[in-house]
Amino acid sequence: MKKPTQQEIFTILENRRKRKELEAIPTPAYLIDEGKLRANGEILKGLSDRTGCKILLAQKAFSNYDFYPLLSAYLDGTEASGLYEARLGAEEMPEKEVHVFCAAYKEDEFEKLLHYADHIVFNSPAQLKRFGALAKKAGKSVGLRLNPECSTQDEHAIYDPCAPSSRLGTTRNEWIRQMDAKTVALLDGVHFHTLCEQDADALADTIDAFEMQFDDLLPKLKWINLGGGHHITRSDYSMDVLESCIRRVQEKWCVEVYLEPGEACALHAGLLATRVLDLVTNGETKIAILDVSAACHMPDVIEMPYKPPVYGADLQEGMDYILAGPTCLAGDVIGSYAFSHELQIGEVLFLGDMAIYTTCKNNTFNGMPLPDIWRVGECAATERLTSFEYADFKCRLGKR
Repeated sequence: MKKPTQQEIFTILENRRKRKELEAIPTPAYLIDEGKLRANGEILKGLSDRTGCKILLAQKAFSNYDFYPLLSAYLDGTEASGLYEARLGAEEMPEKEVHVFCAAYKEDEFEKLLHYADHIVFNSPAQLKRFGALAKKAGKSVGLRLNPECSTQDEHAIYDPCAPSSRLGTTRNEWIRQMDAKTVALLDGVHFHTLCEQDADALADTIDAFEMQFDDLLPKLKWINLGGGHHITRSDYSMDVLESCIRRVQEKWCVEVYLEPGEACALHAGLLATRVLDLVTNGETKIAILDVSAACHMPDVIEMPYKPPVYGADLQEGMDYILAGPTCLAGDVIGSYAFSHELQIGEVLFLGDMAIYTTCKNNTFNGMPLPDIWRVGECAATERLTSFEYADFKCRLGKR
């Protein structure tokens, strides 16, 4: 995978006047760039127009609904992981499709889910048998998630749904063991999701495995969902391979094809602005303590793990610093970076790719304040969308 350039990630900061404006914003703050969201949307809409596939926003990666009106012009709907996301998609992207997949549905929530979802995908034959007829009676399109047992990654094991002993999706052996004609008849479509920040060659490999595992078992279907993890809006993405994959599935099974990217919708569209609170040394190591936390404000930095880009810190030579958060967690570390200058207390830094898996995963561990969310408009001035305070921390922990 080609490493994105500073210009690709930090386009908006190349405008000196805009950078000065953003540096004046109280930190920490998430900055969401409408122009980049629109550019991503245009790429996704172009793919849909050329192939006839339908593209959904996977809300698990980006659920900032203030931007749904913009994205809805380019997308066919939303993908949810449960009741609340399904409701959010239905309320904030009305007139669009709402798809939902959950590893297991709760009986007391399923009736509510039927009010919001159009497509409901089950993880196991047991759940399909338990709730499928109810979904069909309510006029919903019913699917089953399959596991083609084809791992296409080795970098991020935590995000590998096809790893040994994975709980996600029905394997061929389990289909044979649990599916009967009555249960198969409930199906309108099938779903698989195997990718994580990958190119289309990994999808082609997955389709090969899917065909090998399930082609002789599948009934006549209406749709196949090829899942998410496709880095479609990356500058070097193999769009021709993806389009070939989509057409192959359409022609092979005569189905409608869905994709549900999350990251691709908001790739390079968010920054996290932070200030240097203190500078400390330990031996020869220089450490900058910031007002953002890896553990609280960008958990994937620790979970995946990964090292986010920092504006102006991609130089091969310079002053080396460890950037770290202010919490009591010893491992609250963002990474080591080289700067061309000595950092100063009060200096503003910008971390890249902070629209995805950040605002939807952040937390208030240690009583850390949640960063406000700002809209960086295409024409209009920058606008604060949220203002988080002490009450947002306290209300999660008790009744008062």
